[in-house]
Amino acid sequence: MFGWLAKKRRRKILEAPFPFEWEAIIRSSLTHYKMLDEDQQRRLRERIAVFMAEKNWEGCDGLELTDEIRVAISAMACLLILNLPGGGYENVESILVYPSERVLPEQKIGFFETALAPLETPGPISGQAFEQGPVILVWDAVHESIRYAGYGYNVVYHEFAHKLDMQDGVADGTPRLRDRAEYRDWVKTCSREYKKLLKNVERGKRTFLDEYGAKDEAEFFAVATEHFFDQPLSMRRAAPELYRVLKNYYRQDPAAREGQYAAAREEQTRKTEAAFAKAPDAKKGDRE
Repeated sequence: MFGWLAKKRRRKILEAPFPFEWEAIIRSSLTHYKMLDEDQQRRLRERIAVFMAEKNWEGCDGLELTDEIRVAISAMACLLILNLPGGGYENVESILVYPSERVLPEQKIGFFETALAPLETPGPISGQAFEQGPVILVWDAVHESIRYAGYGYNVVYHEFAHKLDMQDGVADGTPRLRDRAEYRDWVKTCSREYKKLLKNVERGKRTFLDEYGAKDEAEFFAVATEHFFDQPLSMRRAAPELYRVLKNYYRQDPAAREGQYAAAREEQTRKTEAAFAKAPDAKKGDRE
């Protein structure tokens, strides 16, 4: 979908007004949205509109796919690619959404569009990404990610980080980067941080990153992405070098964004309190 026909289709998608109801869903499901400036919000809405229109959505096990489900998932997925070049998730064709945690059946040739094995071993899942197949998400887990934003868990960030990792043909924890210098920096930094996490997990030490990231390099990148977007200030303090390479890759600085937003709110509160303090006292009789 990179020819003139694709561009024509995307122009048509973007010409349509973005539904007010969709933006309301974004505001309620994506905490980052209110921290973006107007241009960033506009570009994110455009990404979301194209993503929703171009991907095949399937509700499974009787789940009815509502706008809330599709928009919430799209918003979180598209936040990751907000500043990345290109069209986004070219390697994602289908998104399958289940209502609750489930065990996938044994994969057979032709099942889910590919015969490749999934990243994770069969068992109860909340999400899964296939190298040449769909992204599977459990709506209960997505809703939990929204409800507990800021806790370092987000199944949408996790699974779509896997799809970014897979764009170079292999899920190895290293996505497509800009040049050799960035590759060298990435491999050096992430290898060191991965080994540190692995050692701490083996020793039973408490870690900032979820210990699931010690499973392998691919899971390390996906878990690190969750924390990068969901706990950016804490990650910048706990793992500054890992935060730096993720900031360079995603071309976003969510810690600075969150800090600026918090400072602006504090300043607004201070001004409001100061204005209230200077206001003439209401007459006692006015309150009786």
